[in-house]
Amino acid sequence: MKGRNIDPPEWAIRCDLAAAYRLIAYFGMDDLIYTHLSARLPDKEHRFLLNPYGLMFDEITASSLVVVDPEGQAIEAEEKSKINNAGFTIHSAVHMNREDAMCVMHTHTIAGMAVAAQQQGLLPLNQMSMEFYSRLSYHEFEGIALDLDERKRLVRDLGNNNAMILKHHGLLTTGRTIAEAFYNMYYLNQACRIQIAAIQGGQKAELPPGEVAEHTAQQFEQTSNTRGQRPWAALRRMLDRVSPGYAS
Repeated sequence: MKGRNIDPPEWAIRCDLAAAYRLIAYFGMDDLIYTHLSARLPDKEHRFLLNPYGLMFDEITASSLVVVDPEGQAIEAEEKSKINNAGFTIHSAVHMNREDAMCVMHTHTIAGMAVAAQQQGLLPLNQMSMEFYSRLSYHEFEGIALDLDERKRLVRDLGNNNAMILKHHGLLTTGRTIAEAFYNMYYLNQACRIQIAAIQGGQKAELPPGEVAEHTAQQFEQTSNTRGQRPWAALRRMLDRVSPGYAS
């Protein structure tokens, strides 16, 4: 792949997606070599970029990302052994049914999995949590995501939201850009961390009035057109200092 000519739009997406992998690792949201971040390429062939199976997230580079079809099969014959096909079930479901979901991220963070195991779901305990108020979907656990038939239920449950808790499993976010999907994942995980910390405090959590939580969510939506772009630029600058190999 390193010697192959890649057009500038695809290379830009590759660099952003590789940066996202490195950032997920940097912030401790990875799970060894498992889970995926995927990005749709700008063409009509429904191609996507995915991580090569077996690399840690902090090893991902722009050139190592693999192009796959909607079923998670590598396009190039020599790349087929590098793909964890089963892990793409969730991603393909969203990409193929949500035109606005250019990027899909799925994680198994401790905080995310802990809230995914709680009957109450995510509570509006903090303004970070309120960003997702009435804008967070839930999907019932059906076992490891190997069954392609589950895709229709994943899409149904996600609806028009950009964040979802997969019960007894983990977190999922989407975005019109990689920056937006990462922003959504970072703050969804932060909201889960806040909830676990608040519960551990030993006192009953106090919830704000529903109208206040909704107002806060609407305030966040007012910046949705640029969501994630400013912190993304700062995060890319940080990676250029601490992990510059991602863009190779």
